Amino acid sequence: MKIKEHLSLLGMKVQDRVTLFAGIVTSITFDLYGCIQALVTPRQDSEGKQSESGWYDVSRLKVLGKKPIMEVPDYDSLSISGGEKGPQKKPIPQRYKNSD
Repeated sequence: MKIKEHLSLLGMKVQDRVTLFAGIVTSITFDLYGCIQALVTPRQDSEGKQSESGWYDVSRLKVLGKKPIMEVPDYDSLSISGGEKGPQKKPIPQRYKNSD
């Protein structure tokens, strides 16, 4: 799987090829059924109102820029419990561990 390639969409300006909806990729999801989707958040309108974001399959997105609008976090150095930098401070709860 090209996880890093998909994560590189974070912060990028994109446009959906089908609906022409445009905005910034603010989240990427990998679901149990093999779908990889991006949450696209549009800019505020001229009155400062925020329109709703939408989830789109990454295969439908056209990247409009060459650089993300902000630096993407280094996920390898973030802990599970809230985004603090540094090593993981809490053990993974038993309910999340593989039961096999």
